[in-house]
Formats: sequence, C-alpha cells, structure tokens
Amino acid sequence: MSKRRSRGDGGLHWDDRRQRWIATASLGYDPSGKRIVKRGSGKTKTEAKAKLKEVLRDHEDGLAIAPTSYTVKDAVSNWLAYGLTDVDGSTVDNYKTLCEKHVIAELGARRLRDLSADDVDRWLSAKAKTHSTRTLRLLHSCLNRSVKRAMARDKVKRNVVELCSIPKGREGRPSKALTLAQAGAVLDAAADSRLHAYIVVALLAGARTEELRALSWDHVDLKGREGISPHIAVWRSVRASGDTKTRKSRRTLALPGRCIAALVEHQKRQARQREAAGSRWTEHGLVFTSEVGTALDAANVRKFFRRVLATVDGINAGDWTPRELRHSFVSLLSDRGIPIEEIARLVGHSSTSVTETVYRKQIRPVIQTGAVAMNEIFEP
Repeated sequence: MSKRRSRGDGGLHWDDRRQRWIATASLGYDPSGKRIVKRGSGKTKTEAKAKLKEVLRDHEDGLAIAPTSYTVKDAVSNWLAYGLTDVDGSTVDNYKTLCEKHVIAELGARRLRDLSADDVDRWLSAKAKTHSTRTLRLLHSCLNRSVKRAMARDKVKRNVVELCSIPKGREGRPSKALTLAQAGAVLDAAADSRLHAYIVVALLAGARTEELRALSWDHVDLKGREGISPHIAVWRSVRASGDTKTRKSRRTLALPGRCIAALVEHQKRQARQREAAGSRWTEHGLVFTSEVGTALDAANVRKFFRRVLATVDGINAGDWTPRELRHSFVSLLSDRGIPIEEIARLVGHSSTSVTETVYRKQIRPVIQTGAVAMNEIFEP
C-alpha cells in the first residue's frame, strides 16, 4: 500500500467554484511562520499536476514566478513607464511609438513565459521585409530591455530575445553630399537667411546639428589670441545629459575665415532681434535661437534649411536634411586629399572605422600618398 500523505503535504482536489482540478504542495514555512503552499490548476488531473511540477521547478530555481497572465505587453509597458528615467523625452516618445506600433501590437498578447526565440525570430524576419536594419535594431533593443527588466524582477526565467540575431532589413535612405559647386550655391543662397551662420559652420566645420543647436557664445572665440586661432568648442549637445555623442566628439575646432565672418554678422543680427523682442526675449546664451531667444529644435532647423535649398537650381529641397551638410564636409575634405585619420578627428569619431562605415560614399577610395611620393622619386 502507498504511504498516506501527512497533513499539509498537499494533494489533488476538485474546485467546484473554479471548475478546475487543483494540485497543491507544502514547502515548509516562511520566516513569519506562514505555511508556503504552491498550487497548479488545470481542467484535468494530469494538467493540474503538470502545472504544479512547473511551479515547483521554478521555486527550486529560486524564482518567484509572476502570474501566468503576465504578458509581453505588461513587460514592455513596465519598461516604458519605469525603465527610462534618464532618457531624453524625445527618445522616450520614439520608443513608445515603436513599442506600441510594432512590439505590443504584434507580440503583446503573448504570455511572457511562453515567448520563445522562434517567436522573436519570425517577428523580426517579417519586419525585415518592410523596415530598415536600424529600425530592427531599435525594436530588438526595446523588447530585449523589457524582458531583461522583467527577468530581473522574477517575472520570467530567461531572456530569449538575447538569443536572437537581428536580420538585415531594407536599405535606408542613402546619405548624400553636396558637390563643391552645389556647396558654393547653397552658401550663396543662405546669405540672407537667418540660418546663414548655422549653414556656414555646419558645412565648413563639420559639427553635428545636435552640437550646433546647443552651441553657446561662451564656447565661441571669434578673435583668437597669440598662438590660438578663432575657434568653437564643441563640448555640448542637445542630448538629455548635455554631453556630446562620444568622448572624442568633445573637440575644439579652428574656424575658417568665412565662418568667422558669418558668426560676427550673426552676433549683430541676434543683438537686433534681442532688442526687437524686448521683454519677450529669453536669454539662454545660445548662438542659434528663435526670434525670442529660445532653443531651436530639429524641425525648425530642417524647415529653414530646406527653405534655403528651395532657391538653389538643381537641388530638390525635400530630399535633403541638415545632417548632410556634415556629410558634405567629409566629402569635400576627402576630395581635397585630407587623410581619413584627420577627417575622423575633425568630425569627432571614435575611430576611422566609424568614419568609413557611416561616410563610406563620401570617402575617396583611392589612397594616393604612395603614388605621389613615387612620382617624385622616379620621375615619369
């Protein structure tokens, strides 16, 4: 005969109210003296015992498993609400849009503990047909960080998203660069624009648009002094932290004469705007501002930039963005024969590999140094 269970050891019984079989097991007592009881339920005895075994296995692994109703949507919503406290507001909005439109809409109803690597692979593969690789990376990152947060809070055993590779998506919009003739035409067209100095500095110094929007007059030296040329100190950006994109992005750039002249004129123009605005002016010490002294956002700059391009023959303004002034800076320097190492230093890249990867269409592929030197040694 089988041994009778001791009182409290658990068992299997039918619950009339829930209309399910309930399997229970007693695992001792917690520090307060309360009995620890684990349960599994199912429509059949076998299903209830299988669920109990799963709960016991999770308990032995040291996991305080979340309710089985905890879904991918719950995990993503929790991450969006509490896991982005140090992230810029615009970035949070972008993450929310991506998560709601793609992650929650298509995977949200899946129970988190049932989410498999195959589910994620199929989801990413479908997205790869309609979205760029960059978007796929963002989607994978959002889901990965959500599940990782849930895992840290004992909602799920492991993070299957980390096991999945990101497929290659559709090609994004190719970056472009202005030719020398186009660049000259754009500079001439911008002469009477309130963003004239912005366009000149972006094109002739190669600063990022996020760096120029945060540039303050305290970081501009238009006169220079003995041994130090007029320059701008690119030490800040509009990121939430105020820091530049990378450590090497923090740099001091000497200004070409055309930049100096444009900034001098811009300073005078801003003084007139400040006087005209009167009490409406809000002083932030920024170089590039609205008509009342407030900071410009990316949309402001893009609108004014395209307004300038619309007056240039042979250029479709809608196809261009301000960041392509930086691409043009790289392209013009490369065409001039400037080494890639020096270009990487000027644009604030952490290595030349970043420059080659991001600006591969603007970098001159032929290294001419050896040929030039040999032509001088052995006259043709």
